[in-house]
Amino acid sequence: MSDWFLQQEHGVRFDWGPTGAQQLAENAACLVVVDVLSFTTSVTVAVEAGTQVFPYAWRDETASAFARARTAVLAVGRRAATSTSPWSLSPAALRQAPFTPRLVLPSPNGSAIAAAAGDSTVVAGCLRNATAVGRWLARHGYGTAERPVVVIASGERWPDGSLRPALEDLLGAGAIIAELASQGVGPLSPEAAAARACFTQTSDVGAAVAACSSGIELIRSGFADDVAVATELDASTVVPVLTDGAFSHRADAAPQPKL
Repeated sequence: MSDWFLQQEHGVRFDWGPTGAQQLAENAACLVVVDVLSFTTSVTVAVEAGTQVFPYAWRDETASAFARARTAVLAVGRRAATSTSPWSLSPAALRQAPFTPRLVLPSPNGSAIAAAAGDSTVVAGCLRNATAVGRWLARHGYGTAERPVVVIASGERWPDGSLRPALEDLLGAGAIIAELASQGVGPLSPEAAAARACFTQTSDVGAAVAACSSGIELIRSGFADDVAVATELDASTVVPVLTDGAFSHRADAAPQPKL
């Protein structure tokens, strides 16, 4: 395969889903995964509380073994949360749950993208920490043609398993890219510039997320609070970086390579 898809000569690049991450990560110094509803939003909430978050791609019997091996609590599905197992992919529920030092958070989208990053530094970004992430990346020298950053919008899945591009992830990615551009980082690829434009030209990001397909799905399912948390624009200053297999806060520390 030729390299036409790599967005070469651009310091800030953008693509979609686990496949996009896998294809572009090899030539990236850093990969930012954006899964607004709700993996990366949940990561910010948990990391704010001091929890280390281990991403895991599958919620099956292997997830329990993965959590036991790391002496971590295993998050359950939104609808499976109980008083005895309150940790789930719901950021609103995580905010109310008791503190746990180590949490395994299964997600077929955000976690799968983190796993596809290879040796690149991996950062969890969303609308809640977009400015903090953009500034951290610029401060650590990411986003140049020599040290490119790839921002990946996770998207969702159609019933047949194919990628469904999700507006909330496009907006989250665009917010991070907009901050990178404001820091003088770049140049932006045309794909990254288009994502930035989507964010900057959306007058009410919170309303757009609540009214888009993914927002409607959660609201109609009784999880309107998750949408509200996910649209707390720049409410968080944490920068979760994947280190030794877990996301933890690295705002002032130099990035560490992924093992």
